Amino acid sequence: MSALWLSICILLLAACALILTSGWRSGKDTSNQRDQLNKTFYRQRLNELDDDEEQGVVAGKQEMIAELQQTLLTDIPEQQPAQQVRTSGRWVLWPGLVVLVLVTLGMYLKTGGLLQVMQWTQIRDEYPALRQRLMDPQGKNLNMQELADFEVGLRTSLLSDPDNINDWAMLGRLGMVLNNVPLSSQAFQRALKLSPDNSDLKLDYAEVLVRSPDPQDNRQAEVMLGDMLRTAPQNLRILSLLAAVSFTEQNYDKAISYWQKMLTLLPADSKEADAVRKGIEQARTNAGQQTSSLTLQVAITPQAEKMLTPDGILYISVTDGVSPVPVAVKRLPLSHFPLTLTLDDSNAMMPERLLSAQHTLQVRVRISRNGSANPQPGDWYGQTGKIHYTGKQTVAVDINQQQP
Repeated sequence: MSALWLSICILLLAACALILTSGWRSGKDTSNQRDQLNKTFYRQRLNELDDDEEQGVVAGKQEMIAELQQTLLTDIPEQQPAQQVRTSGRWVLWPGLVVLVLVTLGMYLKTGGLLQVMQWTQIRDEYPALRQRLMDPQGKNLNMQELADFEVGLRTSLLSDPDNINDWAMLGRLGMVLNNVPLSSQAFQRALKLSPDNSDLKLDYAEVLVRSPDPQDNRQAEVMLGDMLRTAPQNLRILSLLAAVSFTEQNYDKAISYWQKMLTLLPADSKEADAVRKGIEQARTNAGQQTSSLTLQVAITPQAEKMLTPDGILYISVTDGVSPVPVAVKRLPLSHFPLTLTLDDSNAMMPERLLSAQHTLQVRVRISRNGSANPQPGDWYGQTGKIHYTGKQTVAVDINQQQP
């Protein structure tokens, strides 16, 4: 930074010196020089006339001398106007120098990235403290802005230590956290050049390629993971990444086979196993293989039926019995009761929470007299208890309660 400003100052001084020098020279009274030349020419011409007279080749010497004197007087102007021009011309240089400095500094501030350089300098100074916080298990977690600043500081430190494998790997993982696939990919490539046989780096790089939106990256990841699976056939992370890339490529049968192999390696009641089962159900649904469904038989009490309105709406929501967020929803205009309807994964509230992946369910059926999606006082509804879901069954719901 100091070198940059020193260069700017040197260039400015050189430009100012050039302007002053040229202006001073142009501002000098050149009339003195011209007068001196005229006088020299006059004397030289007199000498030539004397020589010509001695040689007898000229006549009327006095008339020629008078003519030379008249010419000399004509070529010598008055001195005072020249002095005024000289004085005013020199003062005009100083505003020009001020304009030069202001324009130069203004252009640099506008286009030279001074603010970005100052921010980078601040980040570079704060980088050691951010790194210490990140490495401290008991330290306060960095927020996303601090992680972005840490990434800039880490890249700066790698400029002076380009063979640091651990820092390249850290930069790659940081890129994954910041969802910066190009940065992460480049960092892992540099790390693998330094340690080409590091299996952990290969897995991290493969995960970046799996996350990439570029199909070519996905295919490269599949090849890398396939090679690694042959040497580690029970590696859960390899199987998970292979399932993910197969799912991305819409090769659902292959994704299901990888997930099913994972189920044999995971505890049956673990959260990981539940997530794998949900992945399998989603793949089956996408492949048109899903046969899970829930049939509802909805009945209504006579008292509630008397209060129905022609423009009423029937809302059905199914939860897992634990979270209030619905797993499946359905909205129907009122019709005659009893009513039979079926829900499946096409009625899922969110793609990652499918009806077919649930083991317990709770069903709520509500009649909205004015069509509002939010429960209103006086609305009639029916609700089941928490029931075990087998994947294909029929559940009865009685609308027999009124919203307070």
